[in-house]
Amino acid sequence: MTDRSAVCVVRVDIDAPAPCLPVASPRPRVGWRVEAREPAWRQEHAEVRWVVAGRTRYARIAGESRFRIAWPFAALEPRETGALSVRVVGVDGSVSAWSDPVRVVAGFLADDEWHAEWIGHPAPQAHAQPALLRCEFDLPDRGSDAPAVVRALLYASAVGGYRAAVNGRDVADHVLAPGWTPYSSRTVHDTVEVTPLVRAGRNCLSLRVAGLWATEHFGFRQNARPRYGDQPRVAAQLLLEFADGSRRWVRTGPSWTASTGALLASGLYAGETYDARAQPVDAAGREWDEPGFDDGSWAPARVYPRETIPGPRVSPPVRRIEQRHPVARIATDDGATILDFGQNLVGRLRLRVAGPRGTRITLRHAEVLEHGRLGTRPLRRAAATDRYTLAGTGTEVWEPEFTFHGFRYAEVSGWPGEIPEGAVTAVVVHSDLERTGSFRTSHPLLQRLHDNVVWSLRGNFLSIPTDCPQRDERLGWTGDIQVFAPTAAFLYDVRGLLDSWLRDLALEQAADGTVPFVVPDVIGIARPAAAWGDAAVIVPDVLERLLGDADTVRRQYPSAKAWVDRCLELAGPTRVWEGGFQFGDWLDPTAPPDRPAQAMTSTGLVATAQLARSARVLARAAALCGESADAVAYAAVAEEVTAAFVREFVTPAGRLMSDTPTAYALALVFELLPEELRRAAGDRLADLVRENGYRIATGFVGTPLVLDALTMTGHDAQAARLLLQTRCPSWLYPVTMGATTIWERWDSMLPDGSINPGDMTSFNHYALGAVADWMHRVLAGMTALEPGYRRIRIAPHPLVGIDDAAVTYASPFGQIEVGWRRDGARVVVEAVLPTGVEALVRLPGASADVVVGTGTYRWEVVVAEPPVPASVSLDSALAEIIDDADALAVVVDALDAHRPGAADAMFAATRWTRGQTLAEVVFQYASPAVQAQIGGRLASLSASRQSAAPPSGD
Repeated sequence: MTDRSAVCVVRVDIDAPAPCLPVASPRPRVGWRVEAREPAWRQEHAEVRWVVAGRTRYARIAGESRFRIAWPFAALEPRETGALSVRVVGVDGSVSAWSDPVRVVAGFLADDEWHAEWIGHPAPQAHAQPALLRCEFDLPDRGSDAPAVVRALLYASAVGGYRAAVNGRDVADHVLAPGWTPYSSRTVHDTVEVTPLVRAGRNCLSLRVAGLWATEHFGFRQNARPRYGDQPRVAAQLLLEFADGSRRWVRTGPSWTASTGALLASGLYAGETYDARAQPVDAAGREWDEPGFDDGSWAPARVYPRETIPGPRVSPPVRRIEQRHPVARIATDDGATILDFGQNLVGRLRLRVAGPRGTRITLRHAEVLEHGRLGTRPLRRAAATDRYTLAGTGTEVWEPEFTFHGFRYAEVSGWPGEIPEGAVTAVVVHSDLERTGSFRTSHPLLQRLHDNVVWSLRGNFLSIPTDCPQRDERLGWTGDIQVFAPTAAFLYDVRGLLDSWLRDLALEQAADGTVPFVVPDVIGIARPAAAWGDAAVIVPDVLERLLGDADTVRRQYPSAKAWVDRCLELAGPTRVWEGGFQFGDWLDPTAPPDRPAQAMTSTGLVATAQLARSARVLARAAALCGESADAVAYAAVAEEVTAAFVREFVTPAGRLMSDTPTAYALALVFELLPEELRRAAGDRLADLVRENGYRIATGFVGTPLVLDALTMTGHDAQAARLLLQTRCPSWLYPVTMGATTIWERWDSMLPDGSINPGDMTSFNHYALGAVADWMHRVLAGMTALEPGYRRIRIAPHPLVGIDDAAVTYASPFGQIEVGWRRDGARVVVEAVLPTGVEALVRLPGASADVVVGTGTYRWEVVVAEPPVPASVSLDSALAEIIDDADALAVVVDALDAHRPGAADAMFAATRWTRGQTLAEVVFQYASPAVQAQIGGRLASLSASRQSAAPPSGD
């Protein structure tokens, strides 16, 4: 049988920073996606075709593997270019057609090929002076006998940010290139083909450069200072390949000329100042980046000491991703206009303006409004202000180039006349990641919460994974990405970005194994901190478990091992890690605004739990790396730390010494408790969540785990109430306050619309959005059991109060779809599994799994309705009232009608326990008359329930 229509290779994947970009490795991983007509189709082998320089080679890949396959040919040479195609053969004899060829370009240099010198402004007049740099070169005229250029490749890097142009045209659509790495130990070059831009005769290669991350004053308060020097510098080399096989390099060096241009000042935090009148144009009207420009007044570029030799780009570039227009405008008393873009985003503004020469427009940015004005206090010393002075030459278009801001609102002042519609556009910028996962529900607040998670990821995955994008920080905090990595890896293909960041983590790691708080480490503090330093172990594990990236685990293994060994050294022979600095359950809601580490949960308990988990994950990594002795040793260490955790922090009855939701969530999700204590711990967690009125009582460490801990111990009802709570603190409180991203604090904005008084208040922080991982896996019901989602678990949890939930995921095998919806008393579960994916299905209420393969499925199950609550009265226990939504509504409505805010006051002060009645609490907030009213309404509610109940039978 040779039926080519039975199966088709629909996509070929190459391990590159982004589709169509040069690969960074001589042996890039490859994969392919298949669609088959028959659900039972299986791959017997695949054939890979590699065409390069007119020669064709073939490789045969036996078996079903088609995901992150080792490069099956000789290692690529620098600049080698070819076309890769794949066809597959089924066990039934079916053969696909060859896939469309994918162009592969080797973007790396040979070991001895980087000789560009690092250059910059010859006489900077200020810190982080932006500069223009240029050189001209000649190519043979078309009529000459000299060989023509057949290919031109530009390799460029910067300690700072750069844009390159050839003959006045930018070579790429990347922005903020090359991105942020720890420049003193690692720099990155871009590789761009510029053949269409060069021409016979005179050519100009030009570079625009500014400080960006390289010259920013990083650090807190009086410790802020530049970490990589005071001035930006850039290096580039253009390779010209000729038809006769010869080649020529054009490299940066002392022969280049430099000057200041229209960009007068640029800062990551400060913003940009641009005077269009100062744009260099010579007497003949030629722009500075065009061939023939008279640069006689320019000075030779300054040559800086050599930097680390740049390596090829691994992470996807930053690009302009989207444009958004204002949805509203507000006129201020001083004549400015505040534009509302309807979404807290990261990027900058693009202006389209005409006006008199010398007119100066000022743009200020903020995430929120406070009392009708920009809420800039949370920005701290980040001015986030751009200034543009018009040249007066007609319609002018300008967008800042070497900065970005986190904002929803922008104040525009100095505009000549009224601001026309469409004259100001918000340009969204971030790393150009491929979207892979989605979540949808008809619950509007829950959907907005998930949308906010996505927007916070977009705003903070900009070159590196950062904590926030707006204030004087924007750092690669290890704790944030440690908890958020599973969410990120579902929503986007973050493999390249996190692979690059992990390389930097290993470089910045201390000799004793200590992982710094931030990577790159620019705050000058590095102490071992649980849940933060654990990123060295957890993030590579996430990349392997979800995305199949075992290569990163192998490369990072020494780093992960060094971290765990350092923690074990600190824990000592007791295996209990306590004492010394810890962030703990950072931003626990009970922590005062100015003391975010003052959490309810013991830092020793948190640190020991994290150590047990990391040791267990490291044992898995050791086995993956073939380090069998280490695998056995660290598995044993994990058991020792687990036993120490139980010995030190758990009572024989299953209570934890820190009687907090975070403590129980850690113990349950990290599997630290003996099996006989898990039920008691789960019940106690449910009690604590109820007693707190189903409001959040966890910080950075506990929040990603608490819903998992509830649902895995059978407390779905409590999980639903916690998830859907709208009172502060909760996931949905910010949504009710108009949030369009995840906040750093549960109460970054207070109910009265004022900003939290703490010095650390961001409105765009993804860490607390790690709940989305639970929404994908548990609520919608799709969990990866094998890398790449080759094998998954389908186990949805149709929680009370939610009518439906669904996820899709673009796996390496094709699109997977899983979801459920209510249909009367039934719940309908649906799934679509692409070719090569298998699922273990556990339907709601079922006690066993069903195994299914490729195909489209629909199941219906009857889900028992929650029991009707018993009669309620003022004598009912507080626990019964908080669990009875209708009864609680009676109390809240009566209190708020009596005195606005009374219900909030009661919630803030009440523990909803079984041992106290409603009457014992409500008298503090209501008069006798209102208490009687509440009692009467509860009696009416009870009577209506009794009348509606079906008659009992024999």
